[in-house]
Amino acid sequence: MISGIAHINITIPEETLDQALEFYGTTLGLVSAPVPELQIGTILWFNLGSSGQQIHVSVGATDPTATRHPCFKLDTREELEEIKTSIYDHHVQGGPAAPMAADKPGEQNSGTQGKEYPTRFFARDFGGNLLEFTM
Repeated sequence: MISGIAHINITIPEETLDQALEFYGTTLGLVSAPVPELQIGTILWFNLGSSGQQIHVSVGATDPTATRHPCFKLDTREELEEIKTSIYDHHVQGGPAAPMAADKPGEQNSGTQGKEYPTRFFARDFGGNLLEFTM
């Protein structure tokens, strides 16, 4: 029986691993994990807290209009708002690792609006990957 998710993999454009390290490591605050020796320079792994789950970021084809996405869970409303602000600030600041799109804190969140979704928002990383954040 499936008991959880070990990792998900998203793709980014060629030669953008440095931007991935900045966005996923600095902006989102994920901790980088060692990758297999033969994959160094082609992929990054990030731990999702102490869950044993990871997000893998590898070089490959991207589609900045795709709706497939990982959804990151935060424990509190405060943490959700904190990461939303961090993402939005990086979006406004710009630069090669800046997210393509980010919800502005204090304004209506993107995505479906309904009573089932009062505490979530979306962003697109620098490579166009859609990311959802919830609690």
